[in-house]
Amino acid sequence: MKAYEENDENGEGRDAGTSCGSDGPGHEDTDTGGTGTGARIPLPRAAVEDGGRPLPEAAPVALEHQVLTSLLGAWALAACSAQEATAVEEHLGQCDTCADEALRLREAVTLLQRPESLDLDPALRTRVLDGCLERRPPRIPVPEWATPYDAETARLDALLQDFGDAEWHAPVRLRWFEADSAASRRTTVAGVIAHLLTVDGTVAVALGLPDPLGDITAPGRTPSVRTEAYWRVSHAPPARAVRAPWREQSHGLVRTVAFTGDAGGLPVPYGDFELPLRDAMLDRAFECWVHAEDIAEAVAYPYEPPSARHLNGMIDLAARMLPGVLAARRRAGLAAPGERPHLVAAGEPGRSLRLEIEGSGGGEWLIPLDSPGAVGSTDYEVAHVALDGVEFCRLAAGRVPPAEAAAGQTGDREAIRDVLFAAASLSRM
Repeated sequence: MKAYEENDENGEGRDAGTSCGSDGPGHEDTDTGGTGTGARIPLPRAAVEDGGRPLPEAAPVALEHQVLTSLLGAWALAACSAQEATAVEEHLGQCDTCADEALRLREAVTLLQRPESLDLDPALRTRVLDGCLERRPPRIPVPEWATPYDAETARLDALLQDFGDAEWHAPVRLRWFEADSAASRRTTVAGVIAHLLTVDGTVAVALGLPDPLGDITAPGRTPSVRTEAYWRVSHAPPARAVRAPWREQSHGLVRTVAFTGDAGGLPVPYGDFELPLRDAMLDRAFECWVHAEDIAEAVAYPYEPPSARHLNGMIDLAARMLPGVLAARRRAGLAAPGERPHLVAAGEPGRSLRLEIEGSGGGEWLIPLDSPGAVGSTDYEVAHVALDGVEFCRLAAGRVPPAEAAAGQTGDREAIRDVLFAAASLSRM
């Protein structure tokens, strides 16, 4: 839920050699012909293909100029009939004014279209694996709590595979929330992968695997300290070579947890706190996704959220961590001014906030407000906050300011503020 290191400012955009390629069928240019402006108007897809095969030539219909002009908008949206499209396209080769207008309309349609990822649906990999495993159960299955990490590391690796040098050195702005204010640091795409490598190393060490830091001294062993120690001893900023050890380590973690059996309760130290292995793997999946979005943004490439099932697990982890973060903020004097929390014994119901997560991966959680050991209760509900699932995750990652995150809120304003700021405090360097 956080990240990391300073550095290279020579970032560039995506290489031309790694761009998405041609526009595909239906976007060939066609000359306006005649003695007109010479503007080339791309034919609408509907007029060029049907299931990958060219449409039969439609006989043109005789239409007046005024009618043809009125059809230009529908033609640009590929909403004309075959005969109308043929009539419009013949007219564009004879009328400079309409050809110019058609070109402007087609450009406007392109600008209005939302850029779509060429990647597969994030849930497709899970569905395919589920189908395969139903037919032939694995001899050594991967625990359910480790599958989000397996999926997110695979998705990020797929994003990285075609990167050129310019993309590996593209600048990335890492953001988090610290002491009730936004913090950030510049690094590169390669630097983000180095950060994931070093922090994933905390889980590797807990499982008895090699530490990617080796003999590097990192006092406190917190994620930020580990990352800074890695950078301090590096002779040069990380480049594409960092991908191989990161991916090898992620494969090793998944293989090892599969062989460990019921080891989900194994403690994984993060320096100033610890998580059981099952939660640590969810935490690493969450951070992998968040930083994959940072990388995709740096190279101007669309990137989709995790599948709903995996997203729900990440949200559940954050919701379960909130009571402890609330208590820590009170001890640090960061609770809302004037708040007077009630002392509640462990296991007893206390004041609660209902956290309603909408959309993909959604659900409802009752967050105890007065003690990490208290139990959320509808009888003691004092506030209600509604958030979109992806928005909540970005709040927990420090990407969204707490004051701007809630889609809807009712009840105790101080309790709401405290929970939103506690959620943002889950983010870290």
